[in-house]
Amino acid sequence: MPQGYLLAVDAGTGSGRAVLFNTGGQQVAVSQEEWFHSSDAAFPGSMTFDTNMNWQLLSRVIRQVIDQAQIKPNEILAVSATSMREGIVLYDKTDKAHWACANVDARATQEVRELSQDHPDLERRMYQLSGQTFALGALPRLKWVKRHAPEIYESTQSMSLISDWVLWCLCGELASDPSNASTTGIFNNAKRNWEPAFASDLDLKDDLFPKVLEPGTLLGHVHQKAATETGLAKGTPIVMGGGDAQMGCIGLGVIKPGQAAILGGSFWQQEVNLASPITDPEMMVRINCHAVPKLWQAEAIVFFSGLVMRWFRDTFCQEEMQLAKQKGIDTYTLLEQQAAQIPVGSYGILPIFSDVMRYNRWYHAAPSLLNLSLDSHRSSKAAIFRSLQENAAIVCAENLERVESFSGHSFDTLTFASGASKGPLWCQIVSDVTGKALRVPVIKEATALGTALAAGVGVGLYQNLSETSQLLEWEREYTPNTNHTQQYLEIRERWRKAYAAQRNLVDEGITQSLWKAPGL
Repeated sequence: MPQGYLLAVDAGTGSGRAVLFNTGGQQVAVSQEEWFHSSDAAFPGSMTFDTNMNWQLLSRVIRQVIDQAQIKPNEILAVSATSMREGIVLYDKTDKAHWACANVDARATQEVRELSQDHPDLERRMYQLSGQTFALGALPRLKWVKRHAPEIYESTQSMSLISDWVLWCLCGELASDPSNASTTGIFNNAKRNWEPAFASDLDLKDDLFPKVLEPGTLLGHVHQKAATETGLAKGTPIVMGGGDAQMGCIGLGVIKPGQAAILGGSFWQQEVNLASPITDPEMMVRINCHAVPKLWQAEAIVFFSGLVMRWFRDTFCQEEMQLAKQKGIDTYTLLEQQAAQIPVGSYGILPIFSDVMRYNRWYHAAPSLLNLSLDSHRSSKAAIFRSLQENAAIVCAENLERVESFSGHSFDTLTFASGASKGPLWCQIVSDVTGKALRVPVIKEATALGTALAAGVGVGLYQNLSETSQLLEWEREYTPNTNHTQQYLEIRERWRKAYAAQRNLVDEGITQSLWKAPGL
């Protein structure tokens, strides 16, 4: 195998990153900068993706990772990209990106309501073909642009997903892949191609959609402008990537029907592989194309899990951040060490953040911490931190049971990766709550690894994406403590009742939802 490196560019919800791997799948260097998506006060729920500023950030982290690894740019054999899904980028007739939104942009409330009223069967038809609802789909967003930014809409020539935009910035070629494009709802999962009729039936442009290439397909080569901006060598091969969760499953070797994974990042994605694009009769769970051809995935999402942890750290844990710095360890490591002394159930604290996946009517209760005690030990930062870890695992377990119930797939082992899997306590909690064995890879950044492996496939280093699973190594395995699992069953029931009551408060207008899909 040729000596050299593979570069993954990851445009995530909370940050932009460049991660460098060698051809053996070992991580060599990483550079990351957090980013934030602005909201327009005139349009509640908006989440704008700033292509100009974010490309500058990505260019910086690419340069930094090359410097950090102390390699020559021409030692990078290929580059690919991944991103948060659902976010879309619109391009004008000069091929300039001139409008973009991030994944959970919810500004198209009026458009969703009108679609639901004027086309009452559309959402179910869309779901049956694409596995998507209006919640994060591109159709309401395109209608919003047509109404509120007509000059942008009229001059729009093409549309892509955010990882497609990254590759376009690098090589000037525009294409989409099924794993990301399927999240728009303007897609036919069985055909793994666009379904333009969904757009034309709504009097929207139906010729915006670029060619579809499977992940691991050579797309183009770094052009001079991108080489100057990023420090990459001109002519470096650029390879089709895909959606973050699906590329993460490549990086975890979750490539066969019935296998399941949890990617614990800013959002937690639970992925269960399917041999066919079946859908949930109750439309509770979304269905996407896998990055592997002829494979699909049932997906459930725990909203904001990683971002909730960041909020808790930054808001309440200044003392712990300072102490961790003095000890030379990560703040989350210190908080986990403290939380390990707290018993199962965290003294009854019930966090209310993300609900279970309800794709047909997707909204969450107001952020809350219920059942706190005036006893400072029982409501300590360590107890709250553990309760947040338990809560993410509880929502995850509820979601996985839903997928098992309609898909017919049952599994005993979960693969756990991304940032949350770095914490041994969190891993054990997930195993205990779900009642399933858990395995954690050596490389936690599975999404970046899967993207790098796709780059390698595109230049012939590996035969196909499935073959790359041979490169994976496992660091830790966990088995559930059955006594804890039984305790968590009772805690899960209390949480379900508490969450239902908190959703009612949102329904009554007393509290404000953590996030609400447009149109609700």
